[in-house]
Amino acid sequence: MTYKELIPELSQIAKAAGAAILKIYNDCEGIEIIKKVDDSPLTAADKASNDVICKGLKGLTLLYPIISEENKIVPYNIRKNYDYYWLIDPLDGTKEFIKRNGEFTVNIALVSKGKVVMGVVYTPVLKELYWAVYGEGAFLEKEGKVEQIFAPKFTLQDKGINVVCSRSHLNEETKAFIDQLNEPNLVSKGSSLKFLQLATGAAHLYPRVAPTMEWDTAAAQIVLEEAGGKVLQYNTEDTVVYNKENLLNPYFVAYANLVE
Repeated sequence: MTYKELIPELSQIAKAAGAAILKIYNDCEGIEIIKKVDDSPLTAADKASNDVICKGLKGLTLLYPIISEENKIVPYNIRKNYDYYWLIDPLDGTKEFIKRNGEFTVNIALVSKGKVVMGVVYTPVLKELYWAVYGEGAFLEKEGKVEQIFAPKFTLQDKGINVVCSRSHLNEETKAFIDQLNEPNLVSKGSSLKFLQLATGAAHLYPRVAPTMEWDTAAAQIVLEEAGGKVLQYNTEDTVVYNKENLLNPYFVAYANLVE
């Protein structure tokens, strides 16, 4: 079985997880969710999505270990020996969920030897499914139609490029990075959707000079890479790698199709 053959099953798992999130999201309409605490709607949505995903992955033909934001983290001396494993974020976009703007996602990635080889990202409110397999391209399923997506070509000297940034994490160092560009336009977007803005042509750059975890980025990263983009550590040419002893990501910059 090839990775691509797993996409239909992974898609169904992601959509089922999204449905579990939406049930809670819609049921708590009008309730102010102040923070992520035990028994809050947000915590319940995280857990519901995580349960659906873990159950679904354990039912696949190819069985791999699972690392999830919502599960107890496996010690490094064990997981460093994983040839393959699932890396999931059942609900990415805590602040977006709380603000009720719909910009949160379900993320499922397959990682091998420090690199993401397959990823699925689902947006429950928008009902858009993004997926990619290493070497096979990136795709968007929307309103029953599937199309291949391509990151736009650009140079760092171009005037008016679109820079996607978090509504919640625009710090001074990020502002300094943006100030070097030629009359950029800022595009606000939450969660892993920021990568997908680059993959679909809505933006060109995403500087992240703030903390993220490996599960926040993995699935969307391969979608961007297979669309023609790349993700490099901030101020270096090093790629972002996975299954490190510390699961905190380095600062990074995500690029659409950068023309040197």
